[in-house]
Amino acid sequence: MAAKIPTVRFNNGLSCPILGLGTWQSNPGEVTRAVGEAIDIGYRHIDCAHLYFNEKEVGEAIKEKINQGIVKRSKSFITSKIWNTYHRPDLVEKAVKISLSDLGLDYLDLYLIHWPMAYKVRRSDPFPSDANGKVIYSDVDYVDTWRAMEKLVEKGLVKSIGVSNFNSVQLTRILNAATIKPVTNQVECHPYLNQSKLFNFCVERGVTLTAYNPLGSPQRPWAQPGDPSLLEDPKVLAIAKRLNKSPAQVLIRYQIDRGIIVIPKSVTKSRIAENFHVWDFALTKEDIKSINSLDCNGRLIPQAEGREHKDHPFANPDIIF
Repeated sequence: MAAKIPTVRFNNGLSCPILGLGTWQSNPGEVTRAVGEAIDIGYRHIDCAHLYFNEKEVGEAIKEKINQGIVKRSKSFITSKIWNTYHRPDLVEKAVKISLSDLGLDYLDLYLIHWPMAYKVRRSDPFPSDANGKVIYSDVDYVDTWRAMEKLVEKGLVKSIGVSNFNSVQLTRILNAATIKPVTNQVECHPYLNQSKLFNFCVERGVTLTAYNPLGSPQRPWAQPGDPSLLEDPKVLAIAKRLNKSPAQVLIRYQIDRGIIVIPKSVTKSRIAENFHVWDFALTKEDIKSINSLDCNGRLIPQAEGREHKDHPFANPDIIF
């Protein structure tokens, strides 16, 4: 199975499986099993982050499957992300070593700046807040964070580096300052927010796009009754019925056919398997056009924390994101 996964080639010559397993909102008690089952099914790309608070459990599954001979470390692709409280350059190496220790790895295949906003450093508090409950910001420039990220590559702690949730202006600043270019920008991307402008912007600069929340995050805790559901959208359902595929498979294939790396999340074995089995069909140009028509700039992950930060990526509606 694993050999069938197409890869996307980064600007540094390394490659990334176009399909991976997301681990956001995967509880520590269930994520070890889910990652282990995903590896058995054929996944080789696992997307993690320090903020998900489950990297130790993810690491247990990876170690077990390596020990069982199911997968080699060299054939695995593991991503993590540096959180906002570690943006200070002198803390960047400490941050990656925490993730490496939790995951039980010697190196990461990809390390991302999770968000462009920097927060005040406060021990063991990812969202340091004042007496009024507002997040306390730091004025650390993400360009300085990037320069410290480059040193991680030089030290062999990570193979590739990139960003997440960066708008076009912020990505341009990184590109202009970089000695090592970012290989990807991981952003929310699905038919309600298809990111075509940002995708084209990135492609023109040799940066891949990675889509998180590709299924519309149906389990998001802030969803309201009556909110639109991608998995129940009539246009998606019609394509799925014609192809005899599930709506989730159509939404995943939508990103793959566009050349976008996609990391759907699930902890249910049947869905993990279903999300993986998307290699025996492709969408037509008419399918892509129909799905693209759903775009309404419908952001489902608003990231309310940090809205007043000078580097919040969604603050200016005139900037491509």
